[in-house]
Order: sequence, then structure tokens, then C-alpha cells
Amino acid sequence: MRNVTTAAIALLASAAAPAPPMPGWMAGCWSEQKGAEWTDECWSTPRGGIMLGNGRNGSGDRLLSWEATQIELGGEGELVFYGSVRGGERVAFPAAATGPRSIVFANPQHDYPQRIRYWREGNDLAAEISLADGARPVRWRYRRVPR
Repeated sequence: MRNVTTAAIALLASAAAPAPPMPGWMAGCWSEQKGAEWTDECWSTPRGGIMLGNGRNGSGDRLLSWEATQIELGGEGELVFYGSVRGGERVAFPAAATGPRSIVFANPQHDYPQRIRYWREGNDLAAEISLADGARPVRWRYRRVPR
């Protein structure tokens, strides 16, 4: 009986745990321009347990790459970032750390990136991809653009 009671209490405790808040502070369209090089990223507002996103980068009028992204609640109640570059396989990056205006997703089994990080710097949205230990970082500092 004790094991059943302990299991029931654990199940109730996990069911009662609130879902982590979606990073609504990422919502909007963002752009970084460095000379002819540009990167755009847009995120929907959280709704129905998901944020839909997309990104593209290029040089001048030429598109170099694009990506479809999502942040959603996973089966265990955690936030998960999904990325699909150029319509390829969707790769999952579970949330590793969250804050009021920052979030880190990690998948150490992925080749690159293994870590995806977003945070706000004033009115700007900053982003970084890297290996799990922070090596080989690539960073962006986006400014909000009108839709």
C-alpha cells in the first residue's frame, strides 16, 4: 500500500506542476543587417501551447538559407525548440534553462548547433548558437522590424 500511495503522490505532484511559461518576449519580427549580409527571424505570440517561427538569411538580394521553427510544450511538460533547415528533418532541442527574458535549448547529440540561446538586451533580441560547451559561437543582435 505504501508504494501505491507514494506513486500516487508523485503522479499528483507532477500533474500539478505548472507548465513553464512560453517565451512571449521573443514574439515579433526581428532583423540584423551587417553590410550586405542580413538575417531575419519572426516569432508568433504564444497560443495553444506553441510559438511558430521562421528565419532566413542572405546577402544583398540573394537568399542563402531558411528555417522553419517552433517552440512548444513537449510530452513531459517541458518547452522544446524544433528547427528544420530548408525543409529538412525537424530536430528537437529541449529547454535547458529559462529566465524572465532568456531561454537556452540544448541537444548535445546534434552535430551543430548543440545549444541555442535567446535573450533580450533592452529592446533588442539576441541569439546565439554554439556547441554544448559554448565553443564555436555564432551570435546575432536583432532589432524589431514592422510586420
